Amino acid sequence: MATKKADAGEKEENAIENKIEEKNQSKVILFFGNSLTAGMGLDPNEAFPALIQDKIDSLQLSYKVVNAGLSGETTASGKNRLGWVLNADIEVFVLELGANDGLRGISLEETRGNLQEIIDVVQQKNPNTTIILAGMQIPPNMGQDYTSEFKDIFPDLAKKNNIGLIPFLLEDVAGDPELNQPDGIHPTAEGQKIIANNIWPIIAKIITE
Repeated sequence: MATKKADAGEKEENAIENKIEEKNQSKVILFFGNSLTAGMGLDPNEAFPALIQDKIDSLQLSYKVVNAGLSGETTASGKNRLGWVLNADIEVFVLELGANDGLRGISLEETRGNLQEIIDVVQQKNPNTTIILAGMQIPPNMGQDYTSEFKDIFPDLAKKNNIGLIPFLLEDVAGDPELNQPDGIHPTAEGQKIIANNIWPIIAKIITE
């Protein structure tokens, strides 16, 4: 079972590496995240990274989006797979991790530390890469203090590192049954469209400057 999982992980790594290599003629925007980025339960073309690509193509800009979302990813597992994702030059790195940490009640200090390490590694690999951090919020299951402090991690890190911030990735989508799949967590195709529209101005400002 472990071997099959390892093989699947290796295939996932190779697939993303190949995507990056294929797009080396254009500047790369890499979305590094979990199932929200991967578009769990949907066709990959319905996930918000693909919708951002559609917007880029409509403007005939020479940027190519790579969806490096992996379902179940935590900040710790993301940190561990970061190295091979950075094997190619990346113009814009969108960091969308933390939601699974919050849902599992992982230590806030650990989540904050892992995100900071990911930011540090990206900046060390290429100081010219623009980093955008996707803010996240969680239901109050873990208590009000945990929920509030979790929410603050993202703007705090963005300010500390002078990087871009998406205030809340799921703005106008979270909690709406019409815009989420039956699990109540993962957006529908319509929800993904709203996410893409919300974050597009932040991406567009960077790539059209």
